[in-house]
Amino acid sequence: MTFRFAARLWLLACLIVATSPLFAAEKRNVLLLCVDDLRPELKCFGKDYIHSPNIDALAARGRAFRRHYVQAPTCGASRYALLTGMYGPYGNGALFARGERVKKNPESVPPSFPAWFRERGYTTVSVGKVSHHPGGRGGADWDDNTIIEMPNSWDRHLLPAGPWQHPRGAMHGLANGEIRDNAKAMAVFQAVDGPDSIYPDGLITDEALQQLDQLTAQDTDKPFFLAVGIIRPHLPFGAPQKYLDLYDGVELPPIPHPAKPSGKTTWHGSGEFMKYQRWGRNPNADPEFATEVRRHYAACVSYADAQVGRILDRLQARGAAANTIIVLWGDHGWHLGEHSIWGKHALFEESLHSPLIIAHPGIKSPGEPTESMVETIDIFPTIADLAGLPHPDFSDGVSLRPILNTPTAPGHDAISYTSARTIRTQTHRLIQHKDGHIELYDHRTPEAETRNAASDQPEVATTLVADLKRRLDVK
Repeated sequence: MTFRFAARLWLLACLIVATSPLFAAEKRNVLLLCVDDLRPELKCFGKDYIHSPNIDALAARGRAFRRHYVQAPTCGASRYALLTGMYGPYGNGALFARGERVKKNPESVPPSFPAWFRERGYTTVSVGKVSHHPGGRGGADWDDNTIIEMPNSWDRHLLPAGPWQHPRGAMHGLANGEIRDNAKAMAVFQAVDGPDSIYPDGLITDEALQQLDQLTAQDTDKPFFLAVGIIRPHLPFGAPQKYLDLYDGVELPPIPHPAKPSGKTTWHGSGEFMKYQRWGRNPNADPEFATEVRRHYAACVSYADAQVGRILDRLQARGAAANTIIVLWGDHGWHLGEHSIWGKHALFEESLHSPLIIAHPGIKSPGEPTESMVETIDIFPTIADLAGLPHPDFSDGVSLRPILNTPTAPGHDAISYTSARTIRTQTHRLIQHKDGHIELYDHRTPEAETRNAASDQPEVATTLVADLKRRLDVK
């Protein structure tokens, strides 16, 4: 055999391998699990009274980021940061506004997280609440196909509404098709006997399983990017009774720092929570009612955990788990009475701290959590890196691969915003209001975010104001 002939055979073999389904399968799949209003209320994040075995199992084979902070304490703005890798507006309409810009001039807007993968040969599918509206459409009932929240991003963007009729109904639905009309007439929490499908997340998970089957079919050689958005524990707190039963007789720990803060702060009156039917009760003045609310939130967490378990079990059963990068992300935190708040929307720690878990094939030191500080904007460049895709240079985030390799690798300060804005460091949180008012909290002290130390530590405040300006004003 001549050298030239052997070389041609080698080249032909390389071409055959490179175009074969086996080679294509080497591209890492992506499974992105988004859980609405999920604070780090999980056993793997130190809450021993929470029943979250499926998410805990994911953390045991991946990396739990225990100091992950979101960009905004609102669903739409936080998801904008996740799905673009960029700082952005703070309102719930952030992605819809971006969608309008894409429609008018697509070349002027950087591609989204799923679009980055779609443009590189991935099938991209969204099920449930991944962008702000479940199903990703606008209109009165969030089902208008002419108003797309994320143009050019998904091959399929799905929301099975079932008896809840439409995505808006599913978003705020209670058992067996109950749709929110007047929030004052809808119970703030509920538990009803029945299977998981009597609440919307059961149907979302059923659809996710069908999509997994389709994406992993034997005649499919394309890698997939599947995002599944679970609605609970978003208000109203409704879950099948069996999940509430898990907390029967369980003693919950005291609420830390339950008093309303004094002076000008980021505090608010919990309007989203208080507008629901509460039977004349206020958890800030009624400890028994506060405990009931917390148990129902915990039940919703366990219900969401069960849906995560169903999805991960199907991924394993389909033989795709060993080649899939898995991300579990909470879109922001949620106050359960801290600072006398029941909800999100503040710039305190409880609104901005949420769980993040990343598991990928070949992760080093699996199961070892990290205390390194990271942001939601880091997720897009991290998953692109792990999947072997180019780095999205337009992203404001960085790849977390160093922390995935070494849990003690350093992180970075975290920026968040509403109408005010904040920076979180290892030791402090600074909040700067539009009128220039400063809140500075020293987390090295027991008072944490209950005592404004701005007048006591002016040098720290000045430095952090400058850091905040440098990080955000260049955008």
